[in-house]
Amino acid sequence: MSRVGKAPISIPDGVTVTVDKGQVNVKGPKGELSQLIDPDIACKVEEGVLTVERATDQKRHKSLHGLYRSLVNNMVEGVSKGFKKEMELVGVGYKAAVQNNVLELNLGYSHSIYFAVPQEIKVTAETEKGKSPKVTVEGIDKQLVGQISAKIKSLRKVEPYKGKGIRFIGEQIRRKAGKTAAK
Repeated sequence: MSRVGKAPISIPDGVTVTVDKGQVNVKGPKGELSQLIDPDIACKVEEGVLTVERATDQKRHKSLHGLYRSLVNNMVEGVSKGFKKEMELVGVGYKAAVQNNVLELNLGYSHSIYFAVPQEIKVTAETEKGKSPKVTVEGIDKQLVGQISAKIKSLRKVEPYKGKGIRFIGEQIRRKAGKTAAK
């Protein structure tokens, strides 16, 4: 049996989970999410615990079992706690500002980059004197938070020689030595 799939999901206080004809709806203090489930996968809610079960031991059912358990667990966690990704802009003159759900970035190009953020996602930018600007992406949908963060990061990838670019906080960058001086 799938190790991920057989683990039960405990439902925290203030979160309600309803299963209705192949769709799981999760409602909590931060919002509401829904996910369509394959007809061969069954979800059951009993006494504050949600379990995901599969019909047979076919390879397809085994792969879907762990997938849907993870998706539902991320929904429960998202509506109760939420998800957050923090990035820093490393480079001279790099700036970030947010206005009306539009992120404005100055990343060393000849022009500013304006990045429109979906309404479900909250983006904040803060700049402290003497430190690199930080951009924080928050939301209840884990997939959407990760996708928006990756898209922002792709606007200026970290280069290996000086380490300039957009990186996640705590991310390790492999640095290259560069050229040595000629004799």
